Amino acid sequence: MTTPAIADTVIQIVYLISAVLFILALKWLSAPTTARRGVRAGELGMLLAICATLLHKGIVDYTWIAIALVLGTIIGVPLGRVAMTAVPQRTALSHAFGALCVTLVGTAEYYLRAPHVPGFMMAVLSMEVILGALTFTGSLMAAGKLQEILPQRPITYKGQNLVNLSLLAIAVGLAVMLVLDPGHTRLFPLIVAIPLVFGVFMIMPIGGADMPTVISLLNSYAGLSAAAMGFVLDSKLLIVAGALDGSSGFILSVIMSKAMNRSFTNVLFGAFGQVQASAAGAVEARTVRSATAEEAAAILGAANTVVIVPGYGMAVAQAQHKVREFYDALTRRGVDVKFAIHPVAGRMPGHMNVLLAEADIPYDKLLDMEAINPDFPQTDVALIVGANDVTNPAARNDPSSPIYGMPILDVDKAKTVMVIKRSMSPGFAGIDNPLYYLDKTLMLFGDAKAFVGDLVRELTT
Repeated sequence: MTTPAIADTVIQIVYLISAVLFILALKWLSAPTTARRGVRAGELGMLLAICATLLHKGIVDYTWIAIALVLGTIIGVPLGRVAMTAVPQRTALSHAFGALCVTLVGTAEYYLRAPHVPGFMMAVLSMEVILGALTFTGSLMAAGKLQEILPQRPITYKGQNLVNLSLLAIAVGLAVMLVLDPGHTRLFPLIVAIPLVFGVFMIMPIGGADMPTVISLLNSYAGLSAAAMGFVLDSKLLIVAGALDGSSGFILSVIMSKAMNRSFTNVLFGAFGQVQASAAGAVEARTVRSATAEEAAAILGAANTVVIVPGYGMAVAQAQHKVREFYDALTRRGVDVKFAIHPVAGRMPGHMNVLLAEADIPYDKLLDMEAINPDFPQTDVALIVGANDVTNPAARNDPSSPIYGMPILDVDKAKTVMVIKRSMSPGFAGIDNPLYYLDKTLMLFGDAKAFVGDLVRELTT
């Protein structure tokens, strides 16, 4: 066997090992206890894939590759050190960078091969570029909304769905024309530019309440575009990795949609998150009961069971470590403390799990919605830390509510409910929460981190 043949065999074997590691990484990432192992497996798989690619016989000069690796390191290291509260927008940026890469590679491949591009290859290449372009701008829009650089509420206008679907239809139509005749090189810039515009318009009418689903959906698009790029570059590893990414993102999107009792079309075109005009009036007409940290601590210290419900307010206040101190203070008093995790709490799938894991909360204390809901009727105190829509009883009781039918955490069935919240403003869904006006509910107004810190001091003195 010749040296090039041996090298090619080694590369293919390393690619196979990388693919296996990617599969294992997804499997291990599905459970908190094995998540770290999953991350390491994914990192090792990617390192092996990069090293094997650098051995490819088609590379004749490493200069630009070295420059790209240095630039990528310079950009990537600071991005990897963002605060845990910025993980959702950091994830959206990762999708944007990956999608931009796919779009640029697809564009380069087309102009290198045109006009002699086989029909199947042109179809795959078109799909790669369309998905990559719309994912690029869509992910930038999502990151902007999450970072609050852009308005977090839906931006809507009359006929927006018709405009969006028309743009997508035009891009697909142009792609069909290129498949039939790849020599129409003047059409190709349009199947890049139109999806770029579509990506902006696609995210504009989507509010913050739908960001977990949007993030996972964009993840799916990025994966599918990478798989298409694998066909274009004849890379089996890219096909496998892209298919894994795309399918897992799609499955996660389905889970997120079910968690909100919504469909993909409703998420993408429903403009969920607009503040209802009636909500403000309802707040003015009703009163709430509030309590001080001293009063709340007395009730919590006397409880037998406490369920803590974290939300995005906890993330914004960076209160997860104070919550850990609060958990320790209660458990030392013999209180049984658990955490209730809603699938769409926060701004990305698993956001609350990540934050609480960072604070070293025991994994067995983090219970998902289906596991914890039966426990609420026997719970002495349900403490909500910055969560709004995922605890709103209107989802069960009010057919006119935009979140009606959405599965929620049944905190209103606990004997006492406490809500740490800055003000009475609605959550990202833009609707009022009847939970706050129940006789059993105590509102604890203030910054989540500061108020939980006050509770800890009261419980330990």
